[in-house]
Parts: sequence; C-alpha cells; structure tokens
Amino acid sequence: MIEQPTTAQPADKQWTPSRIARAGVILIALVCLAMLLISLTNLFLLIFAAIVLSAVFETLASLMQRWTKLPRGLALTAAVLLILGSFIGIFAMFGAQLAAEFDTIREKFPTALEGIQQQLDSWGVGGQARELVAGGTKDLTSVLQGAGGYALSAGSGLADFALVLVGAIFLAVEPGVYRRGLVLLMPERAEDVTEAALDDAGTALKGWMIGQLMSMVVVAAFTALGLWLLGVPAAGGLGLIAGLLDIIPFIGPIIAAVPAVLLAFTVSPSTALWTVGLFLLIQQIQGNLLQPLIQKRAVDVPPGVLLFAVAGAGILFGLLGVLLAAPLTVVIFVLVQRIYVKTLLGKPIETAAEKAD
Repeated sequence: MIEQPTTAQPADKQWTPSRIARAGVILIALVCLAMLLISLTNLFLLIFAAIVLSAVFETLASLMQRWTKLPRGLALTAAVLLILGSFIGIFAMFGAQLAAEFDTIREKFPTALEGIQQQLDSWGVGGQARELVAGGTKDLTSVLQGAGGYALSAGSGLADFALVLVGAIFLAVEPGVYRRGLVLLMPERAEDVTEAALDDAGTALKGWMIGQLMSMVVVAAFTALGLWLLGVPAAGGLGLIAGLLDIIPFIGPIIAAVPAVLLAFTVSPSTALWTVGLFLLIQQIQGNLLQPLIQKRAVDVPPGVLLFAVAGAGILFGLLGVLLAAPLTVVIFVLVQRIYVKTLLGKPIETAAEKAD
C-alpha cells in the first residue's frame, strides 16, 4: 500500500506556545496603545488648538515685519501682546455692559418662552406643541438657575486656555524646531512629501483663519446693529454670540438665532418674525459674499464634507471638537490631497493650498 507523503509545516510557521504568548503580548500592547491614544484625545485637540493660535501669532507677526521692518522676535512679541491686549481691552471697556446684557438674556428667557406658549394658544396649536414649550421652559429655567454650578468647570477651561496660549507662543517662537523634528521622524524617501504637506497645511490654515476672522467680525456687527434697530433686548450680547458661533459652520448660526428670536418674542411676535428675517439676510450675506472670500483665501472644502465633519467631531470629541472642526477639516483635506491623491496615487492635481497660495 502506497502511503501518501505528508507535508510537515515549517518550524517557523507552527504556533508554538512561545509564539502564541508573543502574539498575545503584542495584541495586548496594541489594545493598550489604542486605549492610551483615545484617552489622550483631548490633549491632541489642545495641541491642534495651540497650532491654530500659533498660526495667528505668526501671521500677525509677518504683517508687522512687512509694515514696520521689526526683527522677528520683536514682531512676534508685539503680535502676542496686541492680541492679548485687544481681548483685555474689549472686556475692560465693554465687560460690564456685556455682563448686563447676558443677565438680561438669562432673566427674559422664561418670559419669552411663556410668550411663545401664549402665542401658540392663540393660534390654536395642539396640546403637544404646548407641552413641548412648557417642557422647554422648565428645562431652560433649571439650566439657567443652575448656571452658577457650571462655574466649577470654568477652572478646567481656563487651565486649558492657558496651556494652549503658552504652547502657541512656544510653537510660534521656533516653529522650525518642531517642523524639523517631525520631518526627522519620517523615512528619508518621505521627507520631501512631508515638507510639502506641512507647507500646504500652514497655507490653508492661515488663509482660513484670516477669512474666518473677517466673517466673524462682520456677522457680529451686522447682527448687533440689526437687533438694535428692531428693538430686541441685549442686542450687543446677541451680536457677540452670533459672531463667536460663526466659527461653527452651518450649526453655529442656527444656535445663535435661537436666543435672539426668543427675546424678540418678549417685544412682539412680529419682531420675532423680523428677527428671523434678519438672520436669514445675514446668512445670505455670509454665504454669498463672505464665504467665497474665505474659500478664496483658504480651501474650498465641499459643504457636505464640512457639515458631516462638524457633526462627527461633536459626537466624538464634544464641544472642543465642534469648535475645532472647521480648521481640522481644512488641514485634513489638504493633507489627503497632497499625501494620498497626489503622492500615493500619482494623480496630477493642484492641491487646494497651491490654488490659494
């Protein structure tokens, strides 16, 4: 009887106890590394925030060097002091007024919601709508009454702001050190691509930042002026809210419109309708005039990509992720173009940062 030859598995392919133990250790190490990276997500976002702020300092310092011929060190110092001094000066000059207007917003919110409920009753709207408004009154009142409790978390926010500020100054003082360190971590064949990708990211980030700042100032000014003309209480505070929330694409303007419309109801329903029209008009100006300027200076990210990026960042990272969603999406967009599409796939495209430069 002829015996069939048996093929013995090579020794290096056999799952010996030592190989199984080694694979288990590697798997555990990878899981621990993933858990560590997830736990450090907030730190990574703070690092990115510091990079964004350092780009602000560098851009302003470059403009000062061009206008005044100051050395870079003095120009950077002047840029940091100018930005910090501007914030301190604004709060010193208008802090009491803004605080009073925010108190007005807090005090009039329940009254505004009650006015909406009465208006719904006069329109004969069903009980479900009235219950929804009543529930909103209860929830918002409890939130506003407990607003002092949220001050406990303000300390953490101030500590994060201080960390971002100091980190941004360090990054702006010697950006070349961190850039060279990152390039050295790459394989030699990838160094040129890394340099180009960093140039693209820097150009896109600075362009987005300048355009977005212009948009925030215009939105804040137009909103405050329009609400003041309509006689809406706390027009200055509401304008400031609208300008700050303009940094959040799509969602920010909607959030900013809610307190303005609610306070307008304390004046009259027609004022509330005019307030809705005001926000729609400002959004048309922002979308058709200001947004093209931002895209011209920065990167024309498709609106759908930006919308889902904001939603995803909010789900994954919370408020900080929402605030940083737009610049983070811009940077990722240009990096994908440079590293994946142009380098790995070899497609002859002009990156968005090259178009904006």
